[in-house]
Amino acid sequence: MSYTNFRRRSSFSGPKRASGPTARFNGRAFGGGSSQKKKGRKKEYISPERFVKAARAVVEEQYVPQNTFSDFAIAPLIASNIVKRGFVNPSPIQDQAIPEGLAGRDVIGIANTGTGKTVAFGIPVLHMLITDPAKSALIVAPTRELAQQIHQELSSLSRGSGIFDAVLIGGSPMGPQFKSLSRQPSIVIGTPGRIKDHIQRGSIKMKLYNIVVLDEVDRMLDMGFVNDMRYILGELPATRQSYFFSATMDAKVRSIIDDFSKDPVSISVKTGDTTDNVEQGIVKVEHSSHKIDKLHDILIAEEASKVLIFDDTQRSVERLSKTLVERGFKADSLHGGKTQGQRKRALDKFKENHTNVLVATDVAARGIDVPGITHVINFSTPQSYSDYVHRIGRAGRAGKTGKALTFIEPS
Repeated sequence: MSYTNFRRRSSFSGPKRASGPTARFNGRAFGGGSSQKKKGRKKEYISPERFVKAARAVVEEQYVPQNTFSDFAIAPLIASNIVKRGFVNPSPIQDQAIPEGLAGRDVIGIANTGTGKTVAFGIPVLHMLITDPAKSALIVAPTRELAQQIHQELSSLSRGSGIFDAVLIGGSPMGPQFKSLSRQPSIVIGTPGRIKDHIQRGSIKMKLYNIVVLDEVDRMLDMGFVNDMRYILGELPATRQSYFFSATMDAKVRSIIDDFSKDPVSISVKTGDTTDNVEQGIVKVEHSSHKIDKLHDILIAEEASKVLIFDDTQRSVERLSKTLVERGFKADSLHGGKTQGQRKRALDKFKENHTNVLVATDVAARGIDVPGITHVINFSTPQSYSDYVHRIGRAGRAGKTGKALTFIEPS
């Protein structure tokens, strides 16, 4: 096996390989989808050297919070739910953003993924809704999965309050969404495309929503939602409270914030590159037909206990997932061609370790937080280096070191 920064420790024979030099699916040679013509933007060239990097220990200065959760002047029901959750000391973004949100300020939060941003805006938003019946909130997220995660977090924090929400995401039937909106929910959580769809259908009254949260603004811009975001923000009432959360602050993000916020307070607690604790290497293959056997060898290593694999297209993801299942691996697939129910089941099975290999398109790199991923494997190279960073950032979380491998074929 030819790869860099990856060491195999197990001699376990693992699941059965397909017979013959080339694995086949539906009568075609398996090449990982590399021969398919991918629609959309052209891949940028990324030097293989950029896929090789040793993990390094990041020594962070211990943050001393100025508050505990019990210090916040919030509705008693929220405070009770926080105690039940076992929350005591807030994370840096929570410690600094919650007081500003409670004061009614517009908030810009710059923080790494996985730092507790949902609670940072969720507590002040829910407090406003409970204490002022005239308030309603719109929360916009880049992906269906992140929207669902926000819904679950806010439902836990507001349990017993009588507050209800509507979740507006693609891949789900419109009927239940129409019904939820007809009840004039206090919170609407959704993705930009589906929210815009409801606005144009007249099924959502945007003038009711005087609190807005844009989560992972940079990811929404990367995914091409800039026009949808501007359209949605333009439909909201001029007098409102706005929250903008992002992992980066470039000119595009700054432009959106400058145009749609009023005297915001800016809070930055970003601690560095999320890939610092990911050991990165490459897997060289002489021909695309060799990729599946190379991948098989990686997956049978005992250290590869929970693996996220990226491929380019929905079709190639499905083919690779089915081939791995045929070889005896507990694998599933996640991509935009699945219904929301199918996507949720695939993700839940991966989270709960019913499967330990998930093959996905880049949709899985956007806002997905699954604990315990040991390896991220780029079976196909990403569209851009930014996409690469977000892919491999799924490993090495919560202070653990992860591994990232990228398959490289001859040019």
